[in-house]
Amino acid sequence: MQGLKATWQIESSFRLEVYLFIILAPLGLFLGQNPVEQFLLVSVLILVLIVEVLNSAIEAVVDRWGPEFHDMAGRAKDMGSAAVFLSDVNAIVCWVLILWPAFNKDS
Repeated sequence: MQGLKATWQIESSFRLEVYLFIILAPLGLFLGQNPVEQFLLVSVLILVLIVEVLNSAIEAVVDRWGPEFHDMAGRAKDMGSAAVFLSDVNAIVCWVLILWPAFNKDS
């Protein structure tokens, strides 16, 4: 719980993702047509939060190691950010693939 508290206090992107989770998770439970869809719509949102916490941990360790610039430190931070981006893309793709047929019935 201390890790979640620290991430909440330090990372504005994590707070934004939590706010989105609070809005989208109930929506996913409502819009999912069956338990599998509901699980997928909510679990990809949780995955985004998990990856954001791990990215924040990587950044904290790199920043703690030293303030001077190092190629490998920059690479580690960039890779962590890329993981967050990929988890965001994964969530969007999941939501679109599950919800598109429901909203595109008339076409």
